[in-house]
Amino acid sequence: MSRSISAITATVAALLLATACNSASNSGGSQGAGGGKGGGSVRGVTDDSIKVGGIVSMTTASGYSKKDTDLGAKARFDRANAEGGVHGRKIDYLGAEDDGQDPGKNLAAARKLVQRDKVFAISPMSSVTFSGADFLQKQRVPTFGWGTIPPFCGPSYLYGFGGCMVPMPGGTITQSWPEGLKKVMGGAEGKTVAILANDNDAGTFAIRTYKQSFAAAGYEVTYAKSTVPATSVPSDWSAYTKEILRSNGGKAPDAVVSVMQTPYNIGLFTAVKRTGFKGVLTDPTDYDPGLLAKSATKKALDGVHVLLTFQPFEQDSADMRRFKKDIAKAAGKKVPLNMHMMTGYMSADLFLAIAGKAGKDLDVDSFQRAADGYSDTDTMVGDRRPSKGHKESFGCGALVQLKGGTYTVSSPFTCYEPIPFK
Repeated sequence: MSRSISAITATVAALLLATACNSASNSGGSQGAGGGKGGGSVRGVTDDSIKVGGIVSMTTASGYSKKDTDLGAKARFDRANAEGGVHGRKIDYLGAEDDGQDPGKNLAAARKLVQRDKVFAISPMSSVTFSGADFLQKQRVPTFGWGTIPPFCGPSYLYGFGGCMVPMPGGTITQSWPEGLKKVMGGAEGKTVAILANDNDAGTFAIRTYKQSFAAAGYEVTYAKSTVPATSVPSDWSAYTKEILRSNGGKAPDAVVSVMQTPYNIGLFTAVKRTGFKGVLTDPTDYDPGLLAKSATKKALDGVHVLLTFQPFEQDSADMRRFKKDIAKAAGKKVPLNMHMMTGYMSADLFLAIAGKAGKDLDVDSFQRAADGYSDTDTMVGDRRPSKGHKESFGCGALVQLKGGTYTVSSPFTCYEPIPFK
């Protein structure tokens, strides 16, 4: 993207944000959001329905898509409705708006869902661009997604279904990735890692977080940079591979850790393998059987260990069997499973759990009280406590390895003690 276009995009996003803030200020943050003592109707809630919408990056400049997040949410809401809804109210799920991974579109989608469609909640919200966060917080809109970006850490109305995974100082960091890799690498003592991310806010936070996380687990971090352009996938990775593979005193590290999306990982890992690198390759993204349909993609990602913050699909449990059944029913057929489906499903699941606890007299106040006191155990993302999740992750994870065209569990789903984020 040229500088002039980038400037225009930033200006438009800023104007939209200012408009949203003025709207919130003029209308009052809680107008239409909940009856309570103030009286009036509850936005998105009727005697027999609760209106919910989503925001998902279905299309992106790189070609990466999270569209199946919408299917995952629909699957969970469909089952809830089939079971009678929440205290007699069916979930009126409007589907997800596509933000194109664009800040202006993300904020516009949030405003549309709240001001025009009058939703009670947004679930799921799945995008690395969450410029609508401040607007949703001011409008008191319960919002659920994967807490891998900073806006899910702190605001009282925004909930990560696995807690806050990119914490601010004062919070904690989950250790599931470095601790899980110990099972793969035979421990951390004497082991070195190099970490690479995109040059955006998410990448900067990822480097800051995982540099501390791996060091605390006993690894030596020889390289940690967020320098890969987020707007387009590089055609030449040699500049990055040279730095990474010489970072360990002129030698290659024992592991290359990528905190990027699939198109970037394909390019990076292919380039690294061509150098003859025999160490561990790992990322938090490429758990998607649909990727195996293309032989080139399957080859590029072969051997990679992928971090999961939920039970692997290969794990046989009652919850996983029910998840697979729900997805197949919503899709109308058996489909390859991916992590985006789980994102949508667990975002919806946490919303439903809290709404159920809030009781028949549902409004934003009763919902927030329910969230503050809610906890459960042994879910597909571990033990959940939303009030804790504003600052901490729920600390659980697994690793799966793509090998020979199939995924196998290389580190079982386990919960680890988090560390303080400094």
